[in-house]
Amino acid sequence: MLAIVILLIALALVFDFINGFHDAANSIATVVSTRVLSPAIAVAWAAFFNFIAAFGGGVKVANTMGKGVIQFEMLKSQGTAMVLTVIFAALVGAILWNLLTWWWGLPSSSSHALAGGLIGATLPALGVEGLVAEGILKIAVFIVLSPLIGLALGSIVMIVATWIVHRRVPSQVDKWFRRLQLVSSGIFSYRPWGSSPSSSTGPSGPIGRSASPSG
Repeated sequence: MLAIVILLIALALVFDFINGFHDAANSIATVVSTRVLSPAIAVAWAAFFNFIAAFGGGVKVANTMGKGVIQFEMLKSQGTAMVLTVIFAALVGAILWNLLTWWWGLPSSSSHALAGGLIGATLPALGVEGLVAEGILKIAVFIVLSPLIGLALGSIVMIVATWIVHRRVPSQVDKWFRRLQLVSSGIFSYRPWGSSPSSSTGPSGPIGRSASPSG
């Protein structure tokens, strides 16, 4: 049993590592393409903020993944082996999808991949009764809304920024925007712990409880 638990924790770490293929590129794209930082320094910059985010980024997404996608208590009633099998299948499915989207060059959400993996692995085990409809609906709605909200906010910020700097000389604009890119890149790197990396910690609680003598 201990070996299986260690394997699942290792899989969760692999999931987080592969997630970096996506989020690291997002975090450093602007500072590298505009030559504010070299690729090596940009990766170190992003890694620093992603690391400190683990201590203050919150666990709301992890809670959703742990309680708001599938009925873990119902799953637990089927026995420890079923719990571990479902989590294993979910993690492997999410890892494979992350690798495919990375290979194809497609931007994708690791949190959504893991949620889909949990849903897909639970259906054969518990059927639709094992799903949390409210949580899944919330995830599905924001898959659609997130790009639209980003589009609207990006347009607003662009209009406001253009209005602020339209009377400035290009050298002044370049000076300040290069500095602000460091800030935005740091914030973007800090943010992911609250979403994709922390999502893998959601199923980790059931792993530990299933392996414990009282679980």
